[in-house]
Amino acid sequence: QVQLVESGGGLVQAGGSLRLSCTASGSISSINVMGWYRQAPGKQRELVAVITNDRSANYADSVKGRFTISRDNAKNTVNLQMVSLKPDDTAVYYCNANARSTSTWYFYPYWGQGTQVTVSS
Repeated sequence: QVQLVESGGGLVQAGGSLRLSCTASGSISSINVMGWYRQAPGKQRELVAVITNDRSANYADSVKGRFTISRDNAKNTVNLQMVSLKPDDTAVYYCNANARSTSTWYFYPYWGQGTQVTVSS
C-alpha cells in the first residue's frame, strides 16, 4: 500500500503565500504523476496542478502564474508553492499520486487526507 501525508495548510490573508507539501510512503514501486486537487464547500473536486516524473507540469487556468508545483523523485515528495492567494482559493487541498505498489503491476490513484487552506479577504 501507498500512503500520502500532506502538510502546510492554514489561514492566510488575501495576497499572502502558503507552501503545501506531500510525501508518499509505503511499498512504492513507481510513481508517474503526482498532483494537487482541491474541493471547496458545495463544489466538486478540481485539478489544481499535476507534474510527471520528468517534471512536466500542468496547471488549472485559475492558478497559472500564481502557483508552482515541484517534485523530488528521490524523496517521493510533491510541493505546491502558492502566492498571491485569493479568497476563491479557499478549499481543502488533496495530494494525489498515481503509483504502483510493489505488490501490483498496475498504477492506482492514491489520495492524501487533505489539508485546509483558508484565504481571508
